[in-house]
Amino acid sequence: MGIKKWEMNQDELDTQIAKAKALAKETDATEPRAKSVSFDESSKLVVIALKNGTFFSFPPSMVEELQEASAEDLNNVWIDESGGSVHWDNLDADFDITSLVAGIFGTKAWMSELGKRGGKVTSLRKAEASRSNGKKGGRPPKTQEKATEIV
Repeated sequence: MGIKKWEMNQDELDTQIAKAKALAKETDATEPRAKSVSFDESSKLVVIALKNGTFFSFPPSMVEELQEASAEDLNNVWIDESGGSVHWDNLDADFDITSLVAGIFGTKAWMSELGKRGGKVTSLRKAEASRSNGKKGGRPPKTQEKATEIV
């Protein structure tokens, strides 16, 4: 079995380049793009200034690859030319801006872990709700619906 040689004539190449440029223009107009990124040590947040004039920030602890990073490591950050992604070379971490803005901070397993952590968080409000429910007899037992047989 031999290796097939990839070939494209000039017309096909020009068509592909035109499609790529059109897609890039559409993406730039419809998806968030970063203008700058920095780590704010006082608030302990990664702050991304978007090209549309808004800001997006998040705590590094939300991101698997950044959770143990030092302030120095977090300050060593850059965005790509298009503003579509952010990079921490010394942490080997790269993220798509659209995904970050959508709240996707890692793999499916990592996001599941974040959800579990959030569910374990206690607050005054949760404690009050629990006491109130306890006074009412606690959580009601689950009812099992009986299936009716169709004859």
